[in-house]
Amino acid sequence: MAWIYEGSYDGSGLRIGIVVGRFNSVVTERLLDGALDCLDRHGVETDNVDIFWVPGAWEVPATARRLAESGSWDAVICLGAVIRGETPHFEYVASESAKGVATVAMNSEVPVIYGIVTADTLDQAIDRAGAKSGNKGFDAAMAALEMVSVYEEIDDAAEEEEEQQPGCEEHEHPDDGEN
Repeated sequence: MAWIYEGSYDGSGLRIGIVVGRFNSVVTERLLDGALDCLDRHGVETDNVDIFWVPGAWEVPATARRLAESGSWDAVICLGAVIRGETPHFEYVASESAKGVATVAMNSEVPVIYGIVTADTLDQAIDRAGAKSGNKGFDAAMAALEMVSVYEEIDDAAEEEEEQQPGCEEHEHPDDGEN
């Protein structure tokens, strides 16, 4: 029979780090408000949330890596906004910030969640930060809560599996201690 593991959204006792890009703050402040609202609604104490402002989306991955590696937070949420302009700068920042957060997430022991909005216009970005299309900051916080729980489920299942392995007792070798 297959075992099904699903995360929960209980934030009780969790410590959450949030990295927020300051560039396009009219959008990123709304994303942060959405994330904080989600965490509060799901039992994360305000004192257990730490917010790290960085210049923009480019700086988010490196900061997220430092937070994740520190072991001080149960999850790291990455928020930012990259809006297309007249130059190819958008392509570089959007692509590299996404790759950077993904790399940090794959190499981290704690969930690292991507909540960087990329949009063609300011209006589109504002819509995705709570105006019309939900709030991607809220969504990122929900993902963080769920993934903390999923990681715990994985750890528990692995520990249980390890305990059930037959023949794992250590035996002394007949020659041990004899010279």
